[in-house]
Amino acid sequence: MAYKQYDDPAVLRKLQVVSTLILEEFDRVCAQLHIPYFSYAGTAIGAIRHNGFIPWDDDIDVALFREDFERFLREAPAALGDAFELIDWHTDPHFPACNATLALKGTYCVPDEFMKCRFQYPISIGIYALDQVPRDPKVYRKQARRTWLWGRLSFLRATPHPHLSLQGPQLVAVRSACFITHWLMKLTGFSPAFIHQRWEKAARMAEHDTADEKTLYADYTDMNPLAWAVTKAEVFPLIEHTFENITVKLPHAYDTILRRGYGDYMQLPPEDNRKNHHPGRLDFGDYA
Repeated sequence: MAYKQYDDPAVLRKLQVVSTLILEEFDRVCAQLHIPYFSYAGTAIGAIRHNGFIPWDDDIDVALFREDFERFLREAPAALGDAFELIDWHTDPHFPACNATLALKGTYCVPDEFMKCRFQYPISIGIYALDQVPRDPKVYRKQARRTWLWGRLSFLRATPHPHLSLQGPQLVAVRSACFITHWLMKLTGFSPAFIHQRWEKAARMAEHDTADEKTLYADYTDMNPLAWAVTKAEVFPLIEHTFENITVKLPHAYDTILRRGYGDYMQLPPEDNRKNHHPGRLDFGDYA
């Protein structure tokens, strides 16, 4: 199922500009706390290919290695400006994702599929932890299966209508299964906190393994964690690059990393595969 595009390009552009304010604050706080981060996924592609947002994109993603991610969660709230707040499943029991988000207070940007959720997404950027990949392929497959299961359940606990890139009878079948699973979890008292705890335990199962410069770290919120796997040698030293009107951090081996995950990332994708998170509710608050 193709992603719904914005009817008014000016609204999308305004969302991009406001989101860049959040990224600028995130970068400032990371510099103040000496916490290394780097632009991630489509945000990294946008920086290299467009010196800013991919034209149809509406969100920003950044990544940190797990130890830096945990330190950011602990120390950043005291350093943030008054207009910003840090949200994850620890701070809001109804937060549906397994990552964290840095948000602008008093705003809303709720994707269509989350319109009926108790948690109403603000305008924000996504913050992702990269966890160590086990060396044993069997252990990795077990880890990936578990994080995939708990990650999908975290979204289904929040909404019975996730975005599905399917068509025909398969779409109907999966949509029905999602609806049933959502209501079974709600009726049986299956809590979001329980799901997030199980997901995080699986994602961090290899963090005490011996690591070296070839050790991979991956985003276990992704259905294919190895799609954007990195080594610390590929990330450090970080480099700076233009993103809109600010400067952000990128892995120095960004070309190797992006080609591993996306192939020829300089080539524009087909129009029917241009991903975004179209909001059913968008409120700029004080930034209107």
